Order: sequence, then structure tokens, then C-alpha cells
Amino acid sequence: MPSERTSGGAPPEAAASAWAPFRHAAFTVLWTAAVFSNVGTWMHDVAAGWLMTSLAPTPLMVALVQSATTLPMFLFALPAGTLADLVDRRRLLIGVMSVLAVAAALLGLLAQLELVTPWLLLAFTFLFGTGAAFVAPAWQAIVPQLVPRAQLQPAVALNSMGVNISRAIGPSLAGLIIAGFGIAWPFFANALSFFAVIAALLWWRPPPARRSPLPAERFWTGLRSGLRFARASGPLRATLLRAVAFFLFASAYWALLPLIVRQELNGGPALYGTILGAVGLGAVLGAIAMPRVKRYLGADGSVAAGTAGTALVLVVFALVGLPEAAIAASIVAGASWIAVLSSLNVSAQLALPDWVRARGLSAFIMVFFGAMTLGSLLWGQTASFLGIPATLLIAAGGALAAALLVRPFRLQQGQGLDHTPSSHWPAPVTARDVAPDRGPVMVTIDYRIAAHNRGAFLAVMRDLEAARRRDGAFAWNLFEDAALPGRFLEYFLEENWLAHLRHHERVSEADRALQAQVRALHLGPADPEITHFTTPEA
Repeated sequence: MPSERTSGGAPPEAAASAWAPFRHAAFTVLWTAAVFSNVGTWMHDVAAGWLMTSLAPTPLMVALVQSATTLPMFLFALPAGTLADLVDRRRLLIGVMSVLAVAAALLGLLAQLELVTPWLLLAFTFLFGTGAAFVAPAWQAIVPQLVPRAQLQPAVALNSMGVNISRAIGPSLAGLIIAGFGIAWPFFANALSFFAVIAALLWWRPPPARRSPLPAERFWTGLRSGLRFARASGPLRATLLRAVAFFLFASAYWALLPLIVRQELNGGPALYGTILGAVGLGAVLGAIAMPRVKRYLGADGSVAAGTAGTALVLVVFALVGLPEAAIAASIVAGASWIAVLSSLNVSAQLALPDWVRARGLSAFIMVFFGAMTLGSLLWGQTASFLGIPATLLIAAGGALAAALLVRPFRLQQGQGLDHTPSSHWPAPVTARDVAPDRGPVMVTIDYRIAAHNRGAFLAVMRDLEAARRRDGAFAWNLFEDAALPGRFLEYFLEENWLAHLRHHERVSEADRALQAQVRALHLGPADPEITHFTTPEA
């Protein structure tokens, strides 16, 4: 179940054909297997939501199915991303999907025997959500191993297209299977779908990874590094804020859809599957139209249009009780969803260097599903008190208001950044070997700045502070000599000597350009003096 609901784009590398990734056998095989698996996942989601409407048909319990899916993504996304950066991703994916295949078959058996209770269904749903949390960052991180760098953008676009194809097929197929064979069979089908990806991963042999001479990061150190990067990256923070503003309110559609179909439209599983299929169709059409839409509207305009479309869909569902109108609105919902989701994911990808890509994407996944979880609980509880139509209208108004509030936080601020490692820092000069765990380490840089360049220097140093913190510094400051105006001392602290050596590996071409701006403002032919301090040995 390599769910790509949060998959995004990558920085544009070259004018590659949209279909060029299919020239590579590994990409084609894994893409095809992922489509089969995602069809099974969507069938499972439809069956779980519909089963809950029979076991406990209250707005809160039905919304809890969505929450049980999304809450694990919020809880485990960052640990999963860290793990995906530290272990063999292929083996991780095979192991997780094997567990999920067994769990899906067991749930199908229990449903066939009519032994599923509301809370047991939520427990299984939570388990599948946990599995998805560990699959998502690892799956997204292997894409650059399947195609050349110049084809990364179309490869990610094709992955998104595959998910939306499965979204168009899976729900409708689930509705037909439930109506014809019973509620258990979509779960059995989902179990079989996992084996398509497992077989593809067993067949695939990834190219050897470039290895650092430094020892691998430990789990908690890696987790802290990912959090530190997310906190210090302005482009990523802006993307995460925009994600919260949209998904918190858009979650009303997904959380309440089963009840909308059953109670507001008086429909059955076939209509439910058809509406979800319409969402998938809209998403496919939206993905096809997105290059032209983004060319005219840009990323921020695309998100604004998608938000407006989502608000319109919520209003239609609240005020128009016709199945035909619901199906048409769901096509708009799918196109709006992909417009927002793809723009946000591209913005996140552009903010991330390779060394922290899985962890950075995990931060995006955590925020995405955290907002969806909170929204599902909020709108489910609101619907219990105010009714479904009023709740949908409130969510529509909230989505538009939130979009206006976060407009100043622009997307794709990392568009022009080159995250390629520059390797331009020389090895630190030491009198003798320094133990890797010795720390903390303090690095100081001594600058001489002319008075007329003082303002420009302080401005660029603010950007340099963010770069130092992203690459590993946990503290940073800049001081000016009280006795000698124009003499500045920058310092930053890192956890230990090994962390500082990793900082050397992580410095990017974008950081190099920033440091060149600082160097140009420094007086004198010599470079600024750099000194390394460690804690004294016992």
C-alpha cells in the first residue's frame, strides 16, 4: 500500500517527456504494482467507512474511521522518515507490507464471520494507518533511485497520476464488490494487492548508494536533525502553514462523506463508490490540467483556486440533496484536491536537500495528517450537534477565511535553491584527533566589515543563521566588538565533533553562494578566521 496521497513533485531539472520514466523497467514495474496496491487501499477505505455506518451509524464514529487512518500518520511520520533515511528502504517496505497483507486478510476473515465490532474496526484501521506512515516517506524517497535526476519531475507526476487512477477505480469497484459479494471481500482484495508491491520490490535491485565515510546517524540523533531542519527552513515552514490552513477544513468532506451518502442522499454502497470514483476522475483530470493551470496561476494561485473549489463543493453538498449534483461536485472536489496537494508537495520538495528529504517529507506528512485527524474529530463532533449541512457550510467558510489569512506565506520559496552538496569546506585543523562524541563543539568566525556595508552584512547573516541551523547547529549568535566597531564574531554550537563533520558534508551550493556574499563584505585579502573549540578533555 504505497499510498501516494501526499506524494509531491521535485524541482524541475530538465525538459523531460512526461512519459520518459516509463523507459526504465524498474520505474514501470513499481509504478504498475503501486497502482494495483492503491486500488486495494481505496477498496479497503470504502469498505471500512461503509462497515462503520452499519455497526455504529453516528457522525462521530464514522468520522473516527478517518481519524484512525490519519492519526498514526501524525504520530509516526517523523520516526518513519528518520528510519527511512537510516535503513535499507527496500527491506523496510517489504517488511511493512508483509505485515499489512496478513492484517488485511485477517480483517476480511473477521468481517466474513461477522465478528467485527466498531472498536475492533478502529483498531485495524489504526494499524493500517501506522503501516502507511512507515511506507509513505520510504516510498517517496526511492523515486530518485528509479529514474535519472532529469526525469524526477515527470516520475513524481506519474506516481500522482497512478494514485488518482486507482482512486477512480478502487471506490467504484469496492461498491460493486460489497453489493455483489459482501463487505468482507474488499479486505481480501486489499490483502492480495499488497503482494503486487512485495513481488515488485523483491525483483528490484537498487543501485549502490553513495556512502559517507562517517558512521550512520543514530535514530534519535537523526530525528533531532530532521526537526532542527524543519524548524529552521523558512520555505518548509511556509508550506506547512499553508497545508494546515487547507486540510483542517477540507477534511470535513472526507470525514463526513459516508454519512452524507447514507443520510443526506439516501444512497447505498454503489453510490458511495461512484462518488469516490468521481473524486478520482476529477483528480486525474486535474493532474492533466495542472501544468497549464500552474503556468497561468502559479503555485499560490493554484492553491487559491483549489481552496475555492473545495469550498464550493462543501456548499453544494450542504444545500443540494441530489445524487447527480453530488457526483458532479465530487469531480470538482478531486480536481481541487490535486491542485492544492500537488502545489504544496512541490513546495515541500523544493525546500529539501537529499540528506534530509525523507525526514522533511515526513514533517509535511505529519502536518497533513495531523490537520486531517483534528479536522475529522472537529467536524464529526460538530455534525453531531449542528447537523451535517450546517457543518459543511461552516467548513466552507473557514477554508476561505484561512486561505486569506495565510496568503502572505508564499509557496515554492525554495525554487532557486541548489541543495547539491558543495564540499567546499576544508577539513578542520586540529592538533590531534578529536573523539567523535566529544562535544558540544563551538565554531567561531571573525569578520571585519566596513561601516557602509554594516546593514548589508547583518541582513545576509540572518540568512546564514538559518543555513547554519538547518545543517546542524543548535545555537547561533553574532556579536560586535565594543572596542572595535566593524569587527563581528559569529559563533554556532553543534552537539559533538561527529555532528560538525556531518555539517561539512551537508553544506550546499546554495549555502556556498550565501557564504560568498558574506566573504565579499569582509575586509582584507585573507578569509575570515575560523576557530574550532571543543569541551576540554578530562
